[in-house]
Amino acid sequence: MKKLSINITKRSRRRELDSGEVIRQDRWVVNFREPRTGMRRQQFFERRADAIERRDALVDAHRAGTLSVAAERASVTVGKAVERWLENRKPSVTARTMRGYKEACLNIVGPVIQGTARERAVYSLTAKSATRPVGVEYVPVLGHVKVEDLTTAKIRTWHTTISRDVGAYSANRALMFLKSALALAAEDYEFRPPAMPGNLGRGHAKAKKTILMPEEVAKLLQAAQADPERGIYYAFPFLTGVRPSEQLGLLWKDVDFDANLIRICRAQSDGGALLEVTKTEAGRREIPMCPMLRQMLLEWRVRCPRLIGELYRVFPGPGRIQAWPKPRLPGGGALLYQNFRKRFWKPPFKQLGLPYVTPHSARHSFISTLQMQGVEVGLVAKLAGHANPTVTLSHYTQAVRGGEEAMGALERAYQVRT
Repeated sequence: MKKLSINITKRSRRRELDSGEVIRQDRWVVNFREPRTGMRRQQFFERRADAIERRDALVDAHRAGTLSVAAERASVTVGKAVERWLENRKPSVTARTMRGYKEACLNIVGPVIQGTARERAVYSLTAKSATRPVGVEYVPVLGHVKVEDLTTAKIRTWHTTISRDVGAYSANRALMFLKSALALAAEDYEFRPPAMPGNLGRGHAKAKKTILMPEEVAKLLQAAQADPERGIYYAFPFLTGVRPSEQLGLLWKDVDFDANLIRICRAQSDGGALLEVTKTEAGRREIPMCPMLRQMLLEWRVRCPRLIGELYRVFPGPGRIQAWPKPRLPGGGALLYQNFRKRFWKPPFKQLGLPYVTPHSARHSFISTLQMQGVEVGLVAKLAGHANPTVTLSHYTQAVRGGEEAMGALERAYQVRT
């Protein structure tokens, strides 16, 4: 009999609560190799005692000759597969993104009630501890189905039902997560997942996001260069394509003037706390600085509000003047997103007579402009922090030069035409 190699390790991670508080969460991992195949397995537990109990059970099963993936696979439901996938994604996404994943996965595992979106939202807040309300009908889902019994036909029927009772977008998003969860389960339990049904349609066409044309962006950037106190705040996303949370979480130590790079390696939560993760793992990236951005950052570094006398955040709160005799509240701390939009983002659009767009729309302008300038989609995806170029293509326009060339093309596109 082959020896069973098994051990328990402790894994710690930072987690943001709905209140904005960031806590450290410990998980215990049972690591072992399946003797027959040599494949590495991991099982996660919240308590050390549970991990020890599982380790001992695996050791006993191995001694008895009953340890097999097939036996474990037979008890795996779609609900358990989705739960394992969510646990696997936690370390590499923000708490806000994880909440979105969990909400979407409810359409796979349930409970989902028939009714309006408002009724489903109210029900989801109270359903955990309540019995089924009188008159409420549940939408059939896949959570209880064994992965071995899942078929393409069952998935198609489920998708059709969710599309009808919840919405086409929700059904397609849930289908995407179901495919990922089944792929992970197939690796762990050695089975072939069913093929995803085709010809499901994409539902109603979504309205295109409003973005500024290059000449409009050029006008905004020209104003930003003449605005030493606030210009960098609204020019930055057009010149880097970062998400608002990544911009507000940027620290001066992440700006490398020697290498001419901006390193994106953290984000800011809704409450202003710094998170040592980005929206996804692909969000950790390096963005070259074009000459315009480099010059603006060098000038901003001189006048940027300090935190206790030291440079810290690139986009801090400026502090505020209070009625005499109270002193001015110092800046340098967190700038919340709602304050960023109100105090730094909205005013220049009104002053310049430009159509208003959201901060995230600047990201669309960045990506679309690079594509229009002929920069390869693989490089555009890397600069934007997309895990796959397919994401870039599906959300933006068309199909490696170096990153510096890409930034040069971007600045040329934004030049003001006289």
